[in-house]
Amino acid sequence: MARIRVGLLPSTMFMVGTLPVPKIADQETGKIAQDRDTGEDLFTLTVFLMEDGRAEQMKITVPKSGLPDGLNLGIPVRPVDLFAIPWARIFNGQLSDGIAYRASSLELTAAPQLGEAGQ
Repeated sequence: MARIRVGLLPSTMFMVGTLPVPKIADQETGKIAQDRDTGEDLFTLTVFLMEDGRAEQMKITVPKSGLPDGLNLGIPVRPVDLFAIPWARIFNGQLSDGIAYRASSLELTAAPQLGEAGQ
């Protein structure tokens, strides 16, 4: 599986859109997905990426140990070691594809003061 490191501009900002929930590996059993190397439980959350006057919604997978205390809706964060992982599969004869995002952790960041962003 190809992993592509995501380069971020210094001005790129992320904001928490949904709180982390366990990533489910098997819908039938409810088994939580685990990191292949460490066996640690994985969680997903939605963040909003804001860059150059545009905003984009992203779902990111993070191991449990990479989730900081104090994580809440609307809090500014920065993904650490963010990778994009292209995927494709055939289900019921139909091709589905997309990009999954994975970070080793999230860092809480200070919100910019009014007037700082975009100047």
